[in-house]
Amino acid sequence: MTTNEKSQSILLAGASGVLGRHIAHALTEAGHKVTGLGRSGENGIRADLMDRDALLRAVDGHRFDTVIHAATALRKPPMRDSDMYATDALRIQGTAHLVEAARAAGARRFVVESMVFGYGYGDHGDRPLTEDAPFGPPGRTPRLERHIAGMRTKERLAFDAEGLEGVALRFGCFYGPGGTDALLPLLRKRQLPVPGDRGRVLPWVELTDAARAMAAAVERGRPGQAYNIADDTPMGFRAHVETVARTFGLPKPMTVPLWLMKPMSYAHTMMASRLRVSSAKAESELGWRPLYASSGEGLAAMRAASRG
Repeated sequence: MTTNEKSQSILLAGASGVLGRHIAHALTEAGHKVTGLGRSGENGIRADLMDRDALLRAVDGHRFDTVIHAATALRKPPMRDSDMYATDALRIQGTAHLVEAARAAGARRFVVESMVFGYGYGDHGDRPLTEDAPFGPPGRTPRLERHIAGMRTKERLAFDAEGLEGVALRFGCFYGPGGTDALLPLLRKRQLPVPGDRGRVLPWVELTDAARAMAAAVERGRPGQAYNIADDTPMGFRAHVETVARTFGLPKPMTVPLWLMKPMSYAHTMMASRLRVSSAKAESELGWRPLYASSGEGLAAMRAASRG
């Protein structure tokens, strides 16, 4: 097994994002030096992943041991398919450009944020998927293929990059500090209707748990390998949102038929999916276990922290 546990110099694309801030903290706590890369002034290196030439100029003269791609174009949860298009592009063109930048900066390791939806949107039954399941199958529709192609290509670019040790983390749905906060005003105003789950469940992972997994992958991930990262308790979208409301003392969300969500095309597709994954490989190879076995536990910790 590859081990890179010494203090590393790490370039983190997406450091100012919700997940990125947690990753930067986890890496710093583990003794690594983190430099953020992105368009905002919060980053040590300012550059747009979609602008290849400007990106290469920005990293010129810098040296990093590892480069992490955790950048998205999302500023709020995606509701419509069009909300995902800029992130789809970042996963394809942005990843290709960042691979070039990683090589130019002398990096040896390239770790990418991926998602469990790369196994395909839809009903996968009750058996948890392992990393041996086909990843990036053709999408059932052109819009779904656009999203899946982004995840498929991002991983392939990482794994196939000559001279780089590519590792991918396939995360469940995120929640926790900086993520769940966006739901609270909607729940307070009863502006977040949810459909019945009807046996549909999704994998979830708390954001600080996800960040710890990224630090573990930097240090112990095997080159060319992907790892599922999710907690022990898959949960339907409605059940998750109801748990948020109950934990924070907010009104229970209104339940609506799933078909009413169709105008919010991406959210409808996600809520209509049934997907479970196994994180056993991450436990055995990365030494990673979720601190929060369920979103109920993670949300309770978030609530307690918010009370000071």
